[in-house]
Amino acid sequence: MKTLLVTGGAGFVGSAVVRLAIARGYRVINLDALTYAACLDNVASVADHDTYSFEKADICDAGALTRIFETHQPDLVMHLAAESHVDRSIDGPGAFIQTNVVGTYTLLQAALAHWEGRGRPDGFRFHHVSTDEVYGSLGPEGKFTETTAYDPRSPYSSSKAASDHLVRAWGETYGLPVLLTNCSNNYGPFHFPEKLIPVVILNALAGKPIPVYGTGENVRDWLFVEDHADALLTVIDKGEVGRTYNIGGDNEATNIDLVRRICAILDNRRPEGAPHADLISFVIDRPGHDLRYAIDATRIQSELGWRPAMTLDEGLERTVDWFLANEGWWRALQDRDGVGERLGRA
Repeated sequence: MKTLLVTGGAGFVGSAVVRLAIARGYRVINLDALTYAACLDNVASVADHDTYSFEKADICDAGALTRIFETHQPDLVMHLAAESHVDRSIDGPGAFIQTNVVGTYTLLQAALAHWEGRGRPDGFRFHHVSTDEVYGSLGPEGKFTETTAYDPRSPYSSSKAASDHLVRAWGETYGLPVLLTNCSNNYGPFHFPEKLIPVVILNALAGKPIPVYGTGENVRDWLFVEDHADALLTVIDKGEVGRTYNIGGDNEATNIDLVRRICAILDNRRPEGAPHADLISFVIDRPGHDLRYAIDATRIQSELGWRPAMTLDEGLERTVDWFLANEGWWRALQDRDGVGERLGRA
């Protein structure tokens, strides 16, 4: 049984990894600082499992990291802890530099000391989870590949680009066995309610305006979060050390099309509020809003045999149904700082 240390394991993507890893027989250490977007209810289904442990700690706290590595002796590290909301990065970039850059550096140092202290075991891996936003913005054609030049446009994506470079440097300079993945937009159960898809669902249910930036023509590639968790465990299990793998859902959609699809599902599930699309309200665009992201996932498909299982239509239906069935979960989060507010106007 391998021991997997997951940072940010009480967040949206991290909790999906934790749940799936426990189901697949890993011993999992969930390290999370429990900042505003984290929720231990996300991992309640595995909290009593004898192969699950939780450590409340900040990845910027070198002493805490040393203790956690010494206590649990992980074989694998999957680094998901990050500030990730672009709008918040516009309002307050400092937190993104601290967590995403300084935190990644601190974690790399702790992992390196742990790996060297154990005699540099061959099976150790440090898997850094990043975003397609580091590549910048695409025009109408083309897709991001693993060799696309970095061109980040927001404080968030810049901080993630910096963390990617740190991880590669620790691999090249110190020999730390690293893996990197850059993923498209995720959605699904337990999605924190400040992000686009939960905002659409919850505003529609409340009869509130559904805000769409600009004209809604920005394009994203959407990946169901459980498909992403599967991809991440595939990479850390079978990926080549030093390699980067792009992970995409092969589900491109404009924001306005995505919003209308969700409204149509809600028209069926909650006909008393139909047509929910009447609530769509176009608002002033986000500064520096990238036009289009699209992932070429050929490498992970051809080398590791991974492909997404969920179509966008099926995934949206499952997501809407989950939010309808879990009102207690999302209502408890709506009073958290910034949720339900327009951020990132600067």
